[in-house]
Amino acid sequence: MDTEAQHTERDPSSDTDSSGPEEGSRSARVSDDSGRSPSWRRTALVGGACVAFLLLLSHFVIQPFLIPSGSMEPTLQVGDRILVNKLAYRFGSEPARGDVVVFDGTGSFVREEPQGNPVTGLLHDGAAALGLAEPDETDFVKRVVGVGGDRVVCCDKDGRITVNGVPVQERYVMLGDRPSSVPFDIVVPQDRLWVMGDHRSQSSDSRDHLGEPGGGMVPVDKVVGRADWIAWPFGRWSTVPGTDAFGAVPSPPAGGHGAGAHG
Repeated sequence: MDTEAQHTERDPSSDTDSSGPEEGSRSARVSDDSGRSPSWRRTALVGGACVAFLLLLSHFVIQPFLIPSGSMEPTLQVGDRILVNKLAYRFGSEPARGDVVVFDGTGSFVREEPQGNPVTGLLHDGAAALGLAEPDETDFVKRVVGVGGDRVVCCDKDGRITVNGVPVQERYVMLGDRPSSVPFDIVVPQDRLWVMGDHRSQSSDSRDHLGEPGGGMVPVDKVVGRADWIAWPFGRWSTVPGTDAFGAVPSPPAGGHGAGAHG
């Protein structure tokens, strides 16, 4: 009898029944709590991962740039967001005549890096890398008109720029603008570029730095990349138009250009 009574007291069904609804509700509460994760943490993690991915992409592959001025009109408009191909010149290729490029003008267009608050500068650089802010004051977008060894002259009797003696029909220049109101005759040093804006009357470019150290020539290794696409606004989504204006221009002579040209 004692054995049977003890067995009955230890009956599992009795233990389960005795727990009743209180034990069941406790289990339910535990399940609910363990299955619920804070949504803000998940959102923050996803957002942070997306920003990190975009920053890495813009640093190594494609970087958006906001166009702050009209110096490249009509090709690029104020407020356009362009996508710069940072791989265009990474594997042996170099900027070609007619390419629209973004470059760091430190040492050519700007004498030295402007000083500022490092925290503010870091935040600005991040926003600029995502195309949400204007680029740094040292970043410029222009068109390549002359490459290393080229003799670029303004202007011939018809008012056209010539490269290596061949006149260039610059149909991309802003309607009503002259190819240049500033005469020049220069030979571009090797590994340098002569660059100009398409809106010639509104562009501060190589012409404006002729008398400065470097003569307005941009080092090839300062080129960030080639502007290949207009991404924003949606109504202007397109590739950056190419040009055949330099198709007839010959390579510079092996022995260099004769007297009269200067850098």
